[in-house]
Amino acid sequence: MKSCCDEHHLLPIEDALAQMKTRVSSVTHIERIGLTQALDRVLAHDLIAQFNVPAQANSAMDGYAIHLDDTHALPKSLRLIGSALAGHPFDSEVVPGTCIRIMTGAPIPAGANCVVMQENVDVINAGDRQFIKLNQHPRPLENIRQRGEDIAEGDVVIAKGKRLNPLDIGLIASLGMAEVDVFRRLRIAVLSTGDELIPPGEALPSGSIYDSNRYSIIALLQRLHVEVIDVGLIPDQPDTLRNAFIDAAEQADAVISTGGVSVGDADYVKDVLGELGQINFWKVAIKPGKPFAFGQLGQSYFFGLPGNPVSAMVTLHQLALPILRHMAGEYIPPSITFTVKAESAIKKRIGRTEYQRGRLTNSEGNLYVNTTGAQGSGVMTSFSDANCYIVLECEQGSVDAHDLVNILPFDRFIQ
Repeated sequence: MKSCCDEHHLLPIEDALAQMKTRVSSVTHIERIGLTQALDRVLAHDLIAQFNVPAQANSAMDGYAIHLDDTHALPKSLRLIGSALAGHPFDSEVVPGTCIRIMTGAPIPAGANCVVMQENVDVINAGDRQFIKLNQHPRPLENIRQRGEDIAEGDVVIAKGKRLNPLDIGLIASLGMAEVDVFRRLRIAVLSTGDELIPPGEALPSGSIYDSNRYSIIALLQRLHVEVIDVGLIPDQPDTLRNAFIDAAEQADAVISTGGVSVGDADYVKDVLGELGQINFWKVAIKPGKPFAFGQLGQSYFFGLPGNPVSAMVTLHQLALPILRHMAGEYIPPSITFTVKAESAIKKRIGRTEYQRGRLTNSEGNLYVNTTGAQGSGVMTSFSDANCYIVLECEQGSVDAHDLVNILPFDRFIQ
């Protein structure tokens, strides 16, 4: 059975992603770097724990370590015979009739099998001695963190392919590792095409627009923690484009361009790419962003984004970014989507999957979403005001107010 996408000769998004993932190769070169440089790098090997965490049983509370057999006839007085602090253990045994003061993180001494919270005891001074009186029955092993409770020796603590976040860095440090093996960073060349484009900061002639796409793309790639090669603005001249692509492909793992992949008289990018390499596809059933091209330039891969700013960012985020992350060696968990009520009606034509920009809000405990106004492919404010996509599938038509719609929250790369 044909889908509406097939009838319009458009490649469904899922097929486009699958084709690209099959064709690209992931980096294999591995670097060993210090933890202070490891944020947002991709782990190259499973990280295996070499010891238990905690290394020994310790107290989860400030209180008193006791031998539980002493509690059968409450209230009972137990003689205080010492103390234990984190880094300063009590070296003797807690025998029946005694207890020690213990602080959070301190090792549990021999003979003790329970920690009583300090709020649940009364302290009694008797000359040069101190006693505690228990006010309630504790439970066996209460308030004790067991050896290996967090991490057992031999556990895979962080799996290969994880992009390391600040919490991962702290976890690695807690295992005593000062260095970590990561995949090398991708090298990505970025260029904009179009005679109408003017760099920001210069006077704007009539009929021209400022080049914004290259800045948005580079900003997103910086969050991907890749090495960016800024090729700059390239005019709509086949020879100039050809030389720029050859130079970019020799330096980079991937080349990203904006503009020139549509069907206009001056849209030369697709033609030049066809001469220098190969085009795998260039029309995808996505809105905005139908003229998205993917191919190969020598040993480099090519992602041709549309020229309109919203189209460029949607296709970069939803089509190119997952493939770049795969090329970087990263494991990508499934996206988290959910359904909420549309606050107002949303117009849509059957034929392409739409990524309308939305604003998710909470009203008296109920979640609602609305579009951020005009959804044209040149209306960049629809993106900057949004916090999610409203994803309307290919076969889906317009939505009435209060209908349920699928929501894809913005991730760290664009939020």
